[in-house]
Amino acid sequence: MTAINYEIIIIDDGSPDGTREVAEQLAEIYGPDRILLRPREKKLGLGTAYIHGIKHATGNYVIIMDADLSHHPKFIPEFIRKQKEGNFDIVSGTRYKGNGGVYGWDLKRKIISRGANFITQILLRPGASDLTGSFRLYRKEVLQKLIEKCVSKGYVFQMEMIVRARQMNYTIGEVPISFVDRVYGESKLGGNEIVSFLKGLLTLFATT
Repeated sequence: MTAINYEIIIIDDGSPDGTREVAEQLAEIYGPDRILLRPREKKLGLGTAYIHGIKHATGNYVIIMDADLSHHPKFIPEFIRKQKEGNFDIVSGTRYKGNGGVYGWDLKRKIISRGANFITQILLRPGASDLTGSFRLYRKEVLQKLIEKCVSKGYVFQMEMIVRARQMNYTIGEVPISFVDRVYGESKLGGNEIVSFLKGLLTLFATT
């Protein structure tokens, strides 16, 4: 693959896990033109974090991923190859196709995730196999238009992005990925999140 001009934009919402400090160290090593730390004082939601990041993005394409390495950077070249191959508007990482998978989750969480994805496929017919993952490549202008359309929060936000993309006739390619649950900290998926997910799913079903 030819050399790629890139920048890494880190949005930190006052996280207590030391993200900001590590990002500052990386900026010193690689330079502030490569590592752009754009912190916010408190947690303001995923959609607004995307908007905040896009304001500082100078490229034509944006890759969004979790910074805790549950999304491994080794898949990024595959995302880029896939985009070029089909000239896709969006390339989405999928845990549910090819050799994709999930590591570090207990059986309960795997069943909840698979069940949620299965119900979503039946109700929304989104044209993509993994709706709740966030490891994706977007054309910058497509990402901006989708964010303007999306109203959901939490887990449902990622689903709505793909459903709206299908509505707006954007093309979607997929790359199988391995998702590894975070080594440090805790991923929370309780009753409230599940209820919110189901409410959001029904809202999307009724409005798309």
